[in-house]
Amino acid sequence: MYLQPGKVLAFAHRGGAYHPEIEGLENTMAAFRHAAALGYDYLETDVHLTADGVLLAFHDDVLDRVTDQKGAVRDLTLAEVRKARIGGREEVPTLVDLLDAFPSARFNIDIKSEDAVAPLATLIRDRDLWDRVMVGSFSRRRTSRFRRLTDGRVPTAAGLWQIVVFRFSPSAAIAHRLAGDEFAAFQVPHRRGRLTVVTPGFVRRAHAAGHQVHVWTIDDRTEMTELLDRGVDGLFTDRTDVLKDVLQGRGQWLSAQGGTTT
Repeated sequence: MYLQPGKVLAFAHRGGAYHPEIEGLENTMAAFRHAAALGYDYLETDVHLTADGVLLAFHDDVLDRVTDQKGAVRDLTLAEVRKARIGGREEVPTLVDLLDAFPSARFNIDIKSEDAVAPLATLIRDRDLWDRVMVGSFSRRRTSRFRRLTDGRVPTAAGLWQIVVFRFSPSAAIAHRLAGDEFAAFQVPHRRGRLTVVTPGFVRRAHAAGHQVHVWTIDDRTEMTELLDRGVDGLFTDRTDVLKDVLQGRGQWLSAQGGTTT
C-alpha cells in the first residue's frame, strides 16, 4: 500500500497538529476528520497502552502536556483517560476508534511503548489490517519484536543503524548488504543537528535498493519543495494546508480517492 511508484505520499502528522483551524487538537478525532476532509488518506498517529490493555492514539506517555488531566497513560484505565480533554474539549481516541471512523484511510503508526507492541500485532492480525498500516518506532527492540509477532507481513520503517548505513555507504549494493531488507521505507528527519540526513545520495541509494524515503515533520513550503525536488516519496506534516497546496501546485497531490489532482 505504501509502495506506489511515481506518487508522493502526504501524511497528516497527528492529524495535522498545527493547521490553524485545529491547533492544540493533535491526535484527536477532530484533527483526523479535518485531515480527511482536506483529502488526506495517509494518517499518522502514535500508540500507547492503558492499564486495562486498550491501545490509545496518543503521543506522550503522560496526559499532562496536551490534556486537562495528569498521569501516566500506562497507569490509567480507559475510563480514566476518557475524562481527559485535549484542547479543553476533545477525548483521547483509541486506535480502534480511528480505524473504524476512517475505514478507507491508511495509518502510519509509531509504537511509543514496549507494552503496546503485542496488542498492536494482535489487533492487526484480528482485523486483517496488513494492507492498511505501516509501523515504526525509535526503539529497535520494539520494531524487531513487532516484526517477529507479525511474521514480517506488515511494512515497517528502518531503524537507526540502517539509516546510518544508507547515509554513509558509497553504494546502494554495499548498503543493502549491510542493512538487509526487512524494512519498507526510511522515515527520517531532513536534518539532525548539523548533519543533513536526506541528501541526494541517500535518496538515490534508498531507491536503488527498493526503499522509499519519507521525511518528517516538514511544515515549511520552501523545505517541502526542496525535498520533493530531491525525489523523496512522502512527507509528514503538521501543516496539512501548506503541503496540500504545494503538492497541488506541482501536480503531485494524491487525493483520498486515489487519483492525482492538479
